[in-house]
Amino acid sequence: MKKRLLTVLFVVLAVTAAFAQGKGRTSRVIGFYNLENLFDTYHDEGKNDYQYLPDGQNQWTEAKYTKKLHNMASVIKAMKEDNGCWHAILGVSEVENRHVLDDLVNQPEIAEANYQIVHYDSPDRRGVDVALFYKPELFKMLASEAIPFTFDGSEIDFSAWTQEEKDNFRTRDVLMVRGLLDGEMFAIFVAHLPSRLGGKGADLRPRGAEIIYKRAIEIQNEFPGIKIVVMGDMNDNPSDPSMVKFMHGMEKTDEVGPEDFFSPFLSMLKAGYSSLYYRGETNIYDIILVNSNLVNVKDGSYAIRPIVKNKFYGRIFRKPFMTQQKGQYKGTPFRTFSGGAFVGGYSDHYPTYIVVTK
Repeated sequence: MKKRLLTVLFVVLAVTAAFAQGKGRTSRVIGFYNLENLFDTYHDEGKNDYQYLPDGQNQWTEAKYTKKLHNMASVIKAMKEDNGCWHAILGVSEVENRHVLDDLVNQPEIAEANYQIVHYDSPDRRGVDVALFYKPELFKMLASEAIPFTFDGSEIDFSAWTQEEKDNFRTRDVLMVRGLLDGEMFAIFVAHLPSRLGGKGADLRPRGAEIIYKRAIEIQNEFPGIKIVVMGDMNDNPSDPSMVKFMHGMEKTDEVGPEDFFSPFLSMLKAGYSSLYYRGETNIYDIILVNSNLVNVKDGSYAIRPIVKNKFYGRIFRKPFMTQQKGQYKGTPFRTFSGGAFVGGYSDHYPTYIVVTK
């Protein structure tokens, strides 16, 4: 126990030191959080949300929904207290609609952050989407778009799929938001790539990454010098082909070329860190990547900086209250449901974030 407390203290001090090193400089936090099925208690027409209704499998009542909102807001507030500032930009996934997003940003724990929302309804059959929160005094939104999943123009072989199967496939759109962070142009991509449930998605996740990468390079060519951040629940590790081959994710900063991305959580995965547990194994599916314009910086503009042990460029935010403390799942994220029962936890994912400084 003492060793664990010392480890937590060391991480907190390391993160605090990273901000302190930027004294006289400007630092902003950019992160991602899978909110694990943030549903309201009402049916959305055309969506398979029946288990999250009062008379559904999860008996999803207003009391449970209110508890879930409080828990999600408490984590966001805890990150603010750790960092001494609110996230400038926070991407989220597994949200049902605009209603739950409005309810979340208006929770008393985080209302003072005055988060604005970018959200599009996507064709996912369960009705879960991605979205972006941003602080309007720091980030000025210029454009946004929902990028659909398609099979057209892929270098991946989908010949085993019939046209009917392709036409009937539904998943989350990718969200892209372009704007000015303290006057510097950024493009933020928020994704939730196809699931691994039932052993599915081995080609679908690389295809999702292929779609993101193509659009990111188009934007980079259209706006030379733009800073690009790609984040999301990729349902893959940073070491998987979707992230290494199709997102051109590089482990080290000196490997990042003009059309590559730096993948800070790749080295953290190798060092034993995790943002979730899947089938008893540690993983980092909650990935953030940045383009070369946030790595190879010489003009004093925003650049990604180390924030953990002055070595790792990403952080997985993990606190005891967010972690199961006993039983079969001790040490894993304390989730909302366990074994089909409501246990009042937080999420089955830990949030991740990076810090950019100038």
